[in-house]
Amino acid sequence: MAAALDALWEDRDVRFDITAQQMKTRPGEVLIDCLDSIEDTKGNNGERGRLLVTNLRIIWHSSALPRVNLSVGYNTIINITTRTANSKLRGHTEALYILTKSNNTRFEFIFTNLVLGSPRLFTSVIAVHRAYETSKMYRDLKLRAALIQNKQLRLLPQEQVYDKINGVWNLSSDQGNLGTFFITNVRIVWHANMNESFNVSIPYLQIWSIRIRDSKFGLALVIESSRQSGGYVLGFKIDPVEKLQDALKEINSLHKVYSTNPIFGVDYEMEEKPQPLEELTVEQLPDDVEIEPDEQTDAFTAYFADGHKQQDREAVFSDELGLAIEKLKDGFTLQGLWEVIG
Repeated sequence: MAAALDALWEDRDVRFDITAQQMKTRPGEVLIDCLDSIEDTKGNNGERGRLLVTNLRIIWHSSALPRVNLSVGYNTIINITTRTANSKLRGHTEALYILTKSNNTRFEFIFTNLVLGSPRLFTSVIAVHRAYETSKMYRDLKLRAALIQNKQLRLLPQEQVYDKINGVWNLSSDQGNLGTFFITNVRIVWHANMNESFNVSIPYLQIWSIRIRDSKFGLALVIESSRQSGGYVLGFKIDPVEKLQDALKEINSLHKVYSTNPIFGVDYEMEEKPQPLEELTVEQLPDDVEIEPDEQTDAFTAYFADGHKQQDREAVFSDELGLAIEKLKDGFTLQGLWEVIG
């Protein structure tokens, strides 16, 4: 059921030198802005490129060599700010700094707009990222959230309720809790009738499987959430059995529709709509070189976040390696660095 949605990586990963296929928008991903003449000052200083802003990520690629590129998912971003950077094409100028964390590794990105006097780089990226941050209810499983008001579901923009089922037991405790089910076009919501703050919101994006299984309470609707949402297993009892089967059929149908065209909830539009991403992506021509399959690429090492290092640290002798190395930062070990590379 969840194969298509579980493959979602665009907003949750930092990737370097991705393929032309990975640069294309996935279902539900929308290109919001396209900025030419953007320099990747951190990793490709002096290189003119293009920055693509979608509702899930930002993509930068070199204008001269499109295979030199990077993709930064909004969910990896820790902080966005503006600072002065030293650009080979613009000199000392205001630039966009983005600090991220992906797979326990911090990366820093610096983008400089080569168009004089244009704030568009800052406004586009910061505004779209803010829209992403304020729409997590579409994408994240939530427990005990502010979901219900006057016994009605607080609807998200673009959300529609397709069914409301009373008398649904949540089987998370030995006695069970009686509550109400809301089935919408983006999620399933349950809340206890006696305590509306005891609730759960499960977006279709985070559903790994849903089926009817036997339990000590009889037949129950069992929903298993994705690993990235915590891998919860939630059971609900709906009587009679015919009503339970109808609920499963309806949820499966809505989940299938959602999988075809997901609603990620990032609602932001530019006054001037950019061309489709497929038209903006330059075809990557194969190189006339042979690549050794066992060689490890180190393209990402240029983006390691190392504070504001102005000069090399002192050289020290490493007993482990038997040679002189730059002194490691506090908290870092050689073994840990090898694991990052591996």
